Amino acid sequence: MRRLALLALIPILGLSAQPPAQAQLLDFLTAPKTLFDRLIEARSTSDILEDNRIVAAVNGIMLDLGTIKASTEIYEQRLLITGLFNDKKLYDKFLTDVKKIDGVKKLYWHVTHMTEKEQERREKKKELLKWADALSLDVSVGLNLVGTLDVADVNFKVAADAYSNVYLMGRARSQPEMDKAVKVARETEGVKKLYNYAIVRP
Repeated sequence: MRRLALLALIPILGLSAQPPAQAQLLDFLTAPKTLFDRLIEARSTSDILEDNRIVAAVNGIMLDLGTIKASTEIYEQRLLITGLFNDKKLYDKFLTDVKKIDGVKKLYWHVTHMTEKEQERREKKKELLKWADALSLDVSVGLNLVGTLDVADVNFKVAADAYSNVYLMGRARSQPEMDKAVKVARETEGVKKLYNYAIVRP
């Protein structure tokens, strides 16, 4: 029932019917943040719709390129993209096309290129996470934020990549709230490095 309700909200929130990027799929189905959370975020509907438009544009680029090797998160048109490509031409084309998207105020580019052979070697040495493990790390951080007193988790967005890096985006209402959210994210088991792109604004 809840899933059907979420699907019904797609046209209301201006979401694309195209296949979502991995982080958007996570946001839609499995993460603590749901489309209902978006309705109670402390920002305007027009701002959320603009973010959705930009993410839809990224999804469209990946659809055209025939790949979903990247994940996105966005907050107030500050766009984070993570991913791991084994095709250098595809990587270059993706970056070029993403830079052409109108309305992006800041691009946090954490997409890397690595040969498939090197990826397999590093996965065997436990130096790289498989996608399912990165997904699990993402969910763990999100759940820890949900369970933290005085942290408005609906205003934060989390992403994790194959390198066990975690990215925090969104907005804290005060510096103490930011400090608490950063501490919780950084101390979640499995996190090697935290990139904090969240802002403080009452």
